[in-house]
Amino acid sequence: MRFARTRLSQRLKQRAMAVGAAALVLPVAAGVAGGAVAVAAPAHAAPVHTAPSGGYEELWVPSSMGNIKVQVQWAARGGSAALYLLDGLRARNDRNAWSFETNALDQYRNDNVTLVMPVGGESSFYSDWYAPSNFNGQPITYKWETFLTQELPNFLANYGVSRTNNAVLGLSMGGSAALTLAAYHRDQFKFAGSLSGYLNISAPGMREAIRVAMLDAGRFNVDAMWGPPWNPAWLRNDPFVFAPRLQGLSMYISAASGLPGEFDHPRAPIDYYNTANGMGLEALALANTRAFQVRLATLGVPAHFSFPANGTHSWPYWSSELWKARGQILDTLGAW
Repeated sequence: MRFARTRLSQRLKQRAMAVGAAALVLPVAAGVAGGAVAVAAPAHAAPVHTAPSGGYEELWVPSSMGNIKVQVQWAARGGSAALYLLDGLRARNDRNAWSFETNALDQYRNDNVTLVMPVGGESSFYSDWYAPSNFNGQPITYKWETFLTQELPNFLANYGVSRTNNAVLGLSMGGSAALTLAAYHRDQFKFAGSLSGYLNISAPGMREAIRVAMLDAGRFNVDAMWGPPWNPAWLRNDPFVFAPRLQGLSMYISAASGLPGEFDHPRAPIDYYNTANGMGLEALALANTRAFQVRLATLGVPAHFSFPANGTHSWPYWSSELWKARGQILDTLGAW
């Protein structure tokens, strides 16, 4: 009998130890599970920051479009501020071009701001579309605005990234998208930057040009994005039209002349072709940006403008402009 009681006592101790170990492990597992955090952890739980400060990580973030890859470089000293970097019209599905076409990671490696680089979104204008594109058999409906302003910031909050102390900057397609996101989500973004963006979409010929460009970049049908040219969605996404919403927002707006500069060294025929294209695209971006500058001036809305005398529609110039904008971004976010 005494032996049986001893065995029972030992089994009870072992069971208690197992339950205790499970209680310690479960909160950690819930945090790693991502979406389970909101259910399993109390609202005041400390953020689960699995990457070391200043480290690089690739996250897969659940969304209505499926899991979206997001490249992240964490703030150097564990700060909560974030800078979202948006890609251009030909955004790839494997990497955000800011991570390999520029030295953005090195530029901000020692700063207390997290770089957030979403992957994908070719020809999307980072917008919520009406339907999938029917020209290329797109299987899902783009919902990039929802992803960037709801699903992604909610996910990043589990890692200690602020929902309210953020900046957003993009080039070309991503430039107008950055201003659009900031204009309609002022509670999330304190800064917006456009590099060679198309900021006067209602100008003559611009809607037709966007239609042709999207057909060329992935055979996307622009009608699935904002509807026909007379649809109000075109006006909602035109920085020239919604400019009054930008009052009080810190902005860095840039476009070069389109003339070849220090980073243009064509040698092969394809290089000359690409340089010529870059010259034309940048000249169009400059015309749009100058019109936008006049629009802001008439409204009394301040912004920092940069108009380099030389530069084409290409990554080395955008990398340089990102560096020029760095001080303003860090000041606005308090992220030095």
